[in-house]
Amino acid sequence: METKTERTEPQMFGHPKGLFYLFFAELWERFSFYGMRALLTLYMVNVIFEALSTRDYAAAAVYASYGSLVYASTVIGGKISDSILGMRQSIFLGGVLMALGHFVLAIENDMAFFLALAFIIVGNGFFKPNISTFVGTLYKDGDTRKDSGFTIFYMGINIGGAIAPLLCGWLGATYGWHYGFGLAGIGMLTGLLCFWSGIKKNVFGEGGKPPSMEVYEKKVLGLPQKTLIPLLAFLSAPLIAFLLYSYKSLGEEGTAFEDTNIVNLLFYLIGIAVIAYMANIMIKAAPDERKKLFMAVLITFFMTIFWGFHELHGSVITLFAARNVNLSIINASQTNALNSIFIVILSIPISIMWTYLAKKRLNPRTPYKFGMGLVFAGISFYILSLSGASADENGMVPFSYLLMLYFLISVGELFMSPVGLSKITDLSPKRIVAFMMGVWFLSSAYAFQIVGFISKQLAIESTDSDVGGLDTLYIYLDGFALIAKYALVAGVVVLIFGPLMKRLMGNVH
Repeated sequence: METKTERTEPQMFGHPKGLFYLFFAELWERFSFYGMRALLTLYMVNVIFEALSTRDYAAAAVYASYGSLVYASTVIGGKISDSILGMRQSIFLGGVLMALGHFVLAIENDMAFFLALAFIIVGNGFFKPNISTFVGTLYKDGDTRKDSGFTIFYMGINIGGAIAPLLCGWLGATYGWHYGFGLAGIGMLTGLLCFWSGIKKNVFGEGGKPPSMEVYEKKVLGLPQKTLIPLLAFLSAPLIAFLLYSYKSLGEEGTAFEDTNIVNLLFYLIGIAVIAYMANIMIKAAPDERKKLFMAVLITFFMTIFWGFHELHGSVITLFAARNVNLSIINASQTNALNSIFIVILSIPISIMWTYLAKKRLNPRTPYKFGMGLVFAGISFYILSLSGASADENGMVPFSYLLMLYFLISVGELFMSPVGLSKITDLSPKRIVAFMMGVWFLSSAYAFQIVGFISKQLAIESTDSDVGGLDTLYIYLDGFALIAKYALVAGVVVLIFGPLMKRLMGNVH
C-alpha cells in the first residue's frame, strides 16, 4: 500500500528524480536572468541614459517597470497554463522567448535593448510560475519532504544566481556589455535542454500535460490555441518594448519623467483584475478553502514587503557598491552574486534545521518564519546604514558592511521564500494552483513598485561617470536607515499576529 511519502515516479537521494531535472533547468534559467540583471542598471546609467543628468531616475523608472511587468506577467502565464497549455508547453514557450530576449540584448542598439526586455517579460510569464508549480506536483499532499524539496530547488535557483553575475559581470567589464548579455542567452538555452532531457527520460510521468486536449486543439480565429497563444505572445513584445522606450524619448525631449505612465497604469489594471478574480473565487469557495486562500494572499502581501527591500540589490545597492564601497576582488555588477552565494551556503543547513525542529515538534509555523525573515531584512539595512562611521575621506566604506547586508538578508530570504513557495501549493485548490503561483510571483511585481519609489528618492543627478563621494554616501545611508525602520516594524507586526494567522492556516504548517 502506498504511503503519503511514497511515489511511483523514479526516486533520487530520497526525492522524486524529476526534482533534479527541474533543479538544473531552473538553475540555468536563473543564470540567464540574474546574469542580465547584474548588468542592467549599470548599463542603463552608463550607456542608455548616459547623457541625462536624471540618468539614475530614468534607470530606476525602467528597472521598476521592467521588474513589475516581469512578475505581473506570471499571473497571465499561470492562468493560460491552468486552462489551456499545461505546464510543459508553457515552460518551453517561456524559455524560447526569454532566450530570444537575452540574445537580442547582445545587439548594440537602444531599441533592441527595450525589445529584449519585452521578450524576457513575456517569456518569464510563462516559464516562472509553471516550473515552480511543477515541483509541487512531484509530491503528494502531506508529504513531509515537500519543504525540503523546495529548499533544494531554491538552492538550484541560487547556484545560477551566484555564478551568473560573476561570469557575466566579468565579461561585461572585460570585453563589453553585450558579451555578458550573450552569455546569459546561452544559459537560458542550456536550461531548456535540461528540461527537454527530463521529458525524454519520462521522469515526470504524466505531469505537466495540457489539462484538456480538446481545449488545447480548439480553434480560435482559425488557429488552434496551441499555435495562437505562442503567436500572440511573440506579437505582444513589440508593444511592451514601445511602452518601455517611452522613458528614453521623455528624457531626450527634456521632459520630466512621470511617475504615472502607461506601463504603471497597465500594471495597476492587472492588479485590479487579479483582485476581482480572487474575490470571485473566494465567494464561490468552501469555508475551509476560503480561509486558506485568504492566508495565501496574506503571506503573498508580506512577501511583497520583503522583496521590495530585497530587490534593491539590482538597483540602488549596485550603484552604492559602484560609488561608495571599496571593491578590489570583484566589481559592482559582480556583487549581485553575493546574495545567491549565501543562499547556496545556507540552504542545506537551514533545510536540515527545519527537519530537526520538526522532529522535535519545535518547527515554527509559517507566520513566525515570515516575521523573523522581515526582522533579518531590517537588521541587514540597519547595519549598512552604520557604515558611514568607517568611511574614508572619499566616502568609500569597507566591503565587510556590504557582505554583512547580503548575509543577513539571505537568512531572511530562506526563512520566507522557499517556505512560501511550498505553502502556496498547499493552501491553493488544485484547480487554480498555477494561477495562485502566478499571484505569488505578483508579489515581486508590486515589490518592484517599491523598488522604483525608493530608487527614485535616492537618485543622484549627475552626468559625471565618476560620481560618488561623501555627498552620495549620506544620501544612501539615510535611505538605508529608513528602510531598516520599516522592515523591522513589518516583522514585529507579523510576529504579533502570528497566532491568528496560524489558525487561518488550519492543518497546513
